[in-house]
Amino acid sequence: MNRDLLKRIRELSGGRCDYCRMPRHSDPLPFQTDHVIARQHGGDTVLENLAWCCLHCNKYKGPNIAGIDPQSGDVVRLFHPRKQNWSRHFQWNGPTLLGLTKVARATIRVLAINDPDFMAFRAELMEEAIYES
Repeated sequence: MNRDLLKRIRELSGGRCDYCRMPRHSDPLPFQTDHVIARQHGGDTVLENLAWCCLHCNKYKGPNIAGIDPQSGDVVRLFHPRKQNWSRHFQWNGPTLLGLTKVARATIRVLAINDPDFMAFRAELMEEAIYES
């Protein structure tokens, strides 16, 4: 991946994880580039298929491209930050991320975004006004 592409991905993310919105400057772990559609599934290394994400989200997402919506039981594609609007799918309730759509609920579940330890870290950052909900 070339330097210009990496710079553009970071700019599009606004300095936050494209999935959980963790501010890069607040996370002690390095952020990573994620292939939204994994290479093993035919995803290309192009801007439209890349996300900037925290290690937590990237670790849980892995090569997954779909998940099960816990409300409906439907198998749905995971959130695509380059093709979908984050605020249409997600909403904060304190440190808890709510899924407004099947896509969001499946993404929250697969990426373990509401994992208790991850939520506790988010809550601390929110109290310090570092993590905006």
